[in-house]
Amino acid sequence: MERQGVSRSIALAHIVRQADGVATGVWADYTLKSAFQPIFAFRGGRLELVAFEGLARPFRDSAGVAPADFFRMIPAGDRLHVETLTRTLHLLNAGAFIPPPAKVFVNFDPSVFVERQLADASLRDMRLTLHEAGIDPRRIVCEVTEKPSAPGQALDGLVAALRDHGLRIAVDDYGAEESDMERVAALRPDIVKFDARWIARLMETRPGFALLEVMVREFSGRGIGIVFEGIEEGWQLELAERAGADMVQGYALARPELAPPRFAAFPPVAATAGGAHDHAEAQDAPAATRHAANQAHRPFGRRRGS
Repeated sequence: MERQGVSRSIALAHIVRQADGVATGVWADYTLKSAFQPIFAFRGGRLELVAFEGLARPFRDSAGVAPADFFRMIPAGDRLHVETLTRTLHLLNAGAFIPPPAKVFVNFDPSVFVERQLADASLRDMRLTLHEAGIDPRRIVCEVTEKPSAPGQALDGLVAALRDHGLRIAVDDYGAEESDMERVAALRPDIVKFDARWIARLMETRPGFALLEVMVREFSGRGIGIVFEGIEEGWQLELAERAGADMVQGYALARPELAPPRFAAFPPVAATAGGAHDHAEAQDAPAATRHAANQAHRPFGRRRGS
């Protein structure tokens, strides 16, 4: 318990508020910034902006560093502190720049929560951050990874803690590293995010796409929402809708933007699903999204000559 309290104190001590209201972090020789990528839902034949995922963007000497490289160099004993720092950054920036009632997706690494007490303490601290940021906890979706290499007990304890604290749960990267459908379903998440590379591979062929449809139906039948990640081309967007995905995320729609993101200025998203929207309101969607949704698509396989 004491260890997690120290972790939050370290996180807060390493956060700087810029003149424009943006929160940035400092860790060793790195400056950490928040980027947000929109997530869209299929609603009544069009795409609707419903959520944003917070993504860490490290910099060293003003040069961008690949997030995977940054997190690999973090010593095991500091992982919990750095995780807390990046989440705190995302939540503070979301409170300042992401309009309600859009959901905010933040990541949790189950491997750092070796004890249930650590998860509970971390989530109590996160609620303090949410209060400071003015964010309703019901807007938060907590992403966890389910991998064969991840300690099952740590994952179970984290998911149980998230649920007990009234937070929504998303399993990330489903389809990568031999994910187990029954194992994922047993976690009872609210959302499953399908891995980008896995989706792209299955969309290449009719049998692969048929399998994708079956997996979507299986999860949907259990009341679990589906997000397709890594949508990079228009034809993938069309197939995502045909497969029954609830939400989509990827470069074909909108790239991540450092805080303060420009797309935060778009009109607030609908508070309830399936509401009626007029044509003028639809025109307020990001231009890249309208283009991706309206261009001609090819049912299977990659476009030739593109």
